[in-house]
Amino acid sequence: MSQEKKDRPTNFSDRKRLLSLSLGISLLFSILIAQFYQIQIFDGEKWSKQADKQHYFVVKEPFMRGTFVSNTAIKKGHPEAHQSFVIDVQKFHLYADPKAIPPESRNDVINMLSSALELDSKAQKALLKDLERNTRSRRLHMWLDQESRDLILTSWLPYAKRHKIPRNALFFVNDYQRSYPFGKLLGQVLHTIQDVKDEKTNQAQPTGGLELYFNQYLKGKQGKRRLMRSPRNALETGEVIAFPQHGATIHLTINHCLQAIAEEEIAKGVKKSKAKSGWAVMMDPYTGEILALAQYPFFFPGDYQHYFNDPELIENTKVKAITDANEPGSIMKPITIAIALKANDEMAKRNLPPIFDPEAKVSTSNSKFAGRSKPLKDTSFHKYLNMHMAIQKSSNIYVARLAEKIVQQLGAEWYRKTLQEDFGFGLKTGIELPAESVGVLPMPGKKHANGSLEWSKITPCILAMGHNIQTTSIQILRAHAVFANGGYLVTPTLVRKITSQGPDGSESVLLDHTNSNRKDQFPRVMSEKNAKDVLTAMKFITKIGGTSRRADIAGYTECGKTGTADKAINGIYRPQFVNSSFVGIAPAKKPVFVLIVAIDEPEYGYEPGIGKKHHGGTCAAPVFREIGRRSLEYLGIPPDDPCGYPPGDPRHDPVKADWLPEIRQLQEMYEKWNNS
Repeated sequence: MSQEKKDRPTNFSDRKRLLSLSLGISLLFSILIAQFYQIQIFDGEKWSKQADKQHYFVVKEPFMRGTFVSNTAIKKGHPEAHQSFVIDVQKFHLYADPKAIPPESRNDVINMLSSALELDSKAQKALLKDLERNTRSRRLHMWLDQESRDLILTSWLPYAKRHKIPRNALFFVNDYQRSYPFGKLLGQVLHTIQDVKDEKTNQAQPTGGLELYFNQYLKGKQGKRRLMRSPRNALETGEVIAFPQHGATIHLTINHCLQAIAEEEIAKGVKKSKAKSGWAVMMDPYTGEILALAQYPFFFPGDYQHYFNDPELIENTKVKAITDANEPGSIMKPITIAIALKANDEMAKRNLPPIFDPEAKVSTSNSKFAGRSKPLKDTSFHKYLNMHMAIQKSSNIYVARLAEKIVQQLGAEWYRKTLQEDFGFGLKTGIELPAESVGVLPMPGKKHANGSLEWSKITPCILAMGHNIQTTSIQILRAHAVFANGGYLVTPTLVRKITSQGPDGSESVLLDHTNSNRKDQFPRVMSEKNAKDVLTAMKFITKIGGTSRRADIAGYTECGKTGTADKAINGIYRPQFVNSSFVGIAPAKKPVFVLIVAIDEPEYGYEPGIGKKHHGGTCAAPVFREIGRRSLEYLGIPPDDPCGYPPGDPRHDPVKADWLPEIRQLQEMYEKWNNS
């Protein structure tokens, strides 16, 4: 057999092995291709995300909460400027990636941060626990300013470079913290937000006030920023993958200068009268816009925890003009006069004689009323009064007689309905603040918890002089605005408009109270003539013979009414605890504002040369005068009584001063009726 034949089986075997090897390699390669396809194509997104988790991490991009802006448009002829009551200041939260920090470097990091942040031993132990956690993101410290941030970076960056640690193993997350450029100004109205925000949404929890009421407008939406874990990747760099949406801007009706004036003067008044507290509210009588809302003692929003942790100080966080309902006392008397005038109109519609004649000589010597065991009293005895004298002297008996006649002719239901529907008592005003009190207005036929009737035969007579009814200062303010604006019941508001800014810088209006449609919706509740008649009667209050001489604003016309009401302590009226007030309108000829001042629990007693210190004409009226004078001057309103200055002032003219002839005539008539 030849050699060729001998080698043939061997070559065949080699070729077979080679073929098997080739097939095996091809199979392995096919499996590799299939696996590659599985990883890169089919499961590509999954493994890409897994890789991103190892190399990237996402931090929150903060939004700016909406803010509150002052009403700088109030000064006519002056350009409107953007002046915020609240601003968001950029701050930084310090975070760590504990997995990226080697265990041998943790003590160095703690020492570094302790030096920059001045941490005590307890804080250092807490820091070590945070760095030992099995996590990629742990917050170490909150609300750092730019200086503290830079101090940490100055130490950390060189250290991280030397030890080959990713620079963003320590990183900062931007955030915004509420700041108050005017400090305590408008504190109770604004309130604030809690320091600790929701971890997921970064939304803050409001503590009250406008922050709570408008929270849905003020809230924003946080964005996202992606950072890379790398020794060379800077802390500040990163791709914004979702832009934040900032909160809306609330344009308030309150002007910061008028607010500052009101706060300064109410503080002086409370301190001078040694009172528990006090507040003042100024409103445009035509639009219902609140121009100032001041309260003392003050509330500093930035120090909110101090107030809420003290049972006594927490009282100062309320807006008492909205939340506290008290008996108003004699500031109800002009409203009683207004209801009597409306009763005359109602009687005329029914072809019946009027309830009363404003000019008529009415006997006020008889102070006994059906349904009351004790006679009513006036502060001074008067034989006869007419409507103007009754308001000037603040007669309880006169207005009680009017109420008695109204109910006799038109019924208790008509009287109560007028108090509620025409003047808003027993109803919320709708002002944009939480916890507004509805007050208390008795209801005929309804019983108290003890079974006694809320409305008895004497009730309307007591209501007429401001007792047996509880009202808030904002309710009284709105009721007196009816006289100033010619007979319309306005809706008080703290907001001119609410605007939102889009990503492209465009502005959209979400709410607008500046258009004329809002004013057109105010109901007429009183004739213009009747409103003018009440306003005229109230002008006698601040002049000679009136109960509020200290409310006279030199150089301007004004009108108003005092109130002094005993407070019920544990269900018992205690004369030494009173709520004293003054509500007034200025200028009386062309009203710019209606203003109420309340002094809660002033020092009780009599002071020679001054009188009863706790009366509204003594402690509240001077505050009205000073707020009114300074506000009119700030607004640039020229004096409408240029001769009505005090004696001794070169501008004083006893002949040309406003309202002097009317005062003399009324005084002569009073003397004739009561001293002849």
